[in-house]
Amino acid sequence: QVSVPREHPEVVRKIEDSTEDEGTSLTNEPTACLRGPPAPPPLPPPPPPVPHLPSASHTGATIKCRTLKLHWRELQSLAPLPRTTRFGRQTIWAGLEPVHLDTNKLEYLFESKGASTIFNVVSGKQQPSVSVLAMKRSNIITIALSSLPPPRLLPPAIYGMDSSVLDREDRLQALIPTEEELCLVKEAKAQNPHSPLAPAELCLLTLGEIPHLNSRLQLWAFALDYDSLEREIAEPLFHLKLAMEQLSASQTFRCILATVLAIGNFLNGCKARGFELSYLGKLSQVRDTHTRQPLLHHVCVLLMQLYPQSSDLYSDITAVTKAGKCDYSLVQSNFSQLEAQCKASWEQLKILDKAEDKRKGGKAQKRRGGGEDEASERLKVLRAVHRRVINRFHSFLLFLGYSKTMARDTKAEDFCRTVSNFSLEYRTTRQAILLQRERERQRSGAESPGPNTPAARRKHQQTPSQVFTSYALNVRSVLDKMIDWICEPAICRSTRNVKSNVSWRRC
Repeated sequence: QVSVPREHPEVVRKIEDSTEDEGTSLTNEPTACLRGPPAPPPLPPPPPPVPHLPSASHTGATIKCRTLKLHWRELQSLAPLPRTTRFGRQTIWAGLEPVHLDTNKLEYLFESKGASTIFNVVSGKQQPSVSVLAMKRSNIITIALSSLPPPRLLPPAIYGMDSSVLDREDRLQALIPTEEELCLVKEAKAQNPHSPLAPAELCLLTLGEIPHLNSRLQLWAFALDYDSLEREIAEPLFHLKLAMEQLSASQTFRCILATVLAIGNFLNGCKARGFELSYLGKLSQVRDTHTRQPLLHHVCVLLMQLYPQSSDLYSDITAVTKAGKCDYSLVQSNFSQLEAQCKASWEQLKILDKAEDKRKGGKAQKRRGGGEDEASERLKVLRAVHRRVINRFHSFLLFLGYSKTMARDTKAEDFCRTVSNFSLEYRTTRQAILLQRERERQRSGAESPGPNTPAARRKHQQTPSQVFTSYALNVRSVLDKMIDWICEPAICRSTRNVKSNVSWRRC
């Protein structure tokens, strides 16, 4: 039985070009070979002489037997395009070159064997497909196939781990057939050899013919996820390295430590040479006995008075904030997991190499060796980076005055989170002090002009951009009043009358 091969569309085009060039038509052939014992009807008139075509390989050749037809939609006329486009004035068909065909071979390949073949193939009648899977399983496979290439293209992509055909292999995990499913499909195929399989059954049978399918998919998953796994380890280490550099280079951080140390030595009546940095988080909890302002407020005031060029600290140590959000114990576990996956992948590579050696004659081991060596080198580099960054962090804690025992017990994420939270509190307190000073300067200045003066009218005239931000300014005024109230001494707030408190609550 002859079937039309779908994977050779060029042959289809060549057949049509050949029949058009030679001027023959299948409808003009005698139909006596399709009829039974009755006598054939009179022969039709002979066809016109075939024009001479120098480009054809067999000039004047005629089809001696009936061949299969291609049921396509013919383009009867090819008119020029209505206007000149970037592609030209003619269609693509007008510029095609004639193709040389071996008509004898095509006649042999696509010869019609009998009436049953013509009825089943030429007329396009489809036979019922064989389905043996459960409805739920079949629906899952059919839905997965809707976003995948045809099943016949999956084995080459899996063998070569071609990411251009399959962007993610995890969609194939649901399509891995079980032994029971393969047995059912093979039995159904043996019982109905001439009936096509349903799409779900055909997919399982195609994937079941791939040796070591599960190992190949796991190895492919590791190859795709290796970069992301490596990044999950390298990025936290990079943030920690940069955090140590920013802290050691920050002059504001040194000024804060010196100011807090001086205040602490005076209050304690001692001459300590340093303190543990975890105490920075408690500066906002210690308040003076008169104005009830936190100690952090007084540190900010002294720092802006003694070191006017100092910054808000938070913007200087952005890497510390990023490092405080990382879990370095998880980084260690991810590194151990990556090492285990690398070892498992190398074992899977050995298994696949043996299978590839039998199929390709020993070329697979040479092809895969470079990737294994590269992964090994990258893993060694990552291990060295992890060891050096952690050792540098311990040295940095010793640089900050920690003892060896304290440095060994201090977690990197806890240290960075403590410093980051303190820098955020310091910036907030510093901004509140600057805002309070700005308010006091405005209050001590000259009175604002009257509403009818030109200056006042120019002040109240708003441009479109100012109108757009009016709502944000109103919200900020409320926040300014809240900060103003928070920053005022508690003793001053206690002397306010009830009327002023009510008016503040309405703001």
